[in-house]
Amino acid sequence: MKPERGQTMELRRTLRQTYALAAAVAAAPGCRTASCTAHSGLGCGSPTAFAGLLPDQRVLDLGCGAGFDCLAAAVEVGRGGFVVGLDLTPDMLRLARRHATDAGATTVGFVEAEIETLPFPEASFDVVISNCVFNLCADKPRALAEAARVLQPGGRLAFSDIVAVRPLPASVLSDLALYTGCVAGAVTMQNVFALLHDAGFATVDIVIAEHSSALLEAWAPGADLERYIASANITARKTAAPAAN
Repeated sequence: MKPERGQTMELRRTLRQTYALAAAVAAAPGCRTASCTAHSGLGCGSPTAFAGLLPDQRVLDLGCGAGFDCLAAAVEVGRGGFVVGLDLTPDMLRLARRHATDAGATTVGFVEAEIETLPFPEASFDVVISNCVFNLCADKPRALAEAARVLQPGGRLAFSDIVAVRPLPASVLSDLALYTGCVAGAVTMQNVFALLHDAGFATVDIVIAEHSSALLEAWAPGADLERYIASANITARKTAAPAAN
């Protein structure tokens, strides 16, 4: 479920502020850098672990944050491939570029943009990954359609995200703070299947992550979030091009 139209800009401002603060904390002298993986508060899984990346592939990371999934992807695709990280927060992108420089990752680049309007031509990438980002989108159908558009036919989408296992209370759905934490934006697995099929993906697989309960307890101790949501690993393949006659 997405916010009312009047909330969309507020949601985007809140997201920028939330992740700009996270970037500032991570970049502060003497602070231990936060990684965008399960239990970090900035992600809910590790999409590169199940994306099936291969050498020489072109990879796009939507909502790349501090760039850690981009660096992991760069290792998998090697020097013959490349990885582009996209984020809407300039502070996060500065941090991501610093991490890439520190790692000597010359095949990784970063772009500031919104995932509902990707600045790439059709069929630009072999794989699109994301880590707890689609639930932050006010317009999920458009974001998923954009992911499909920039994938080559037969290309693969692999993302970690939060799914709803039962209807969320109204108090959760209306809370923008919970939207920025990937909770209020969660939709049911049935709706995820439908959204992906409508966006142009032919094969969809959703698996509840083994770390789901521990992650949710770490996010909100004692809140019993697992009654309503779960962390999932989601893969989908874009419809292949028709065979030539």
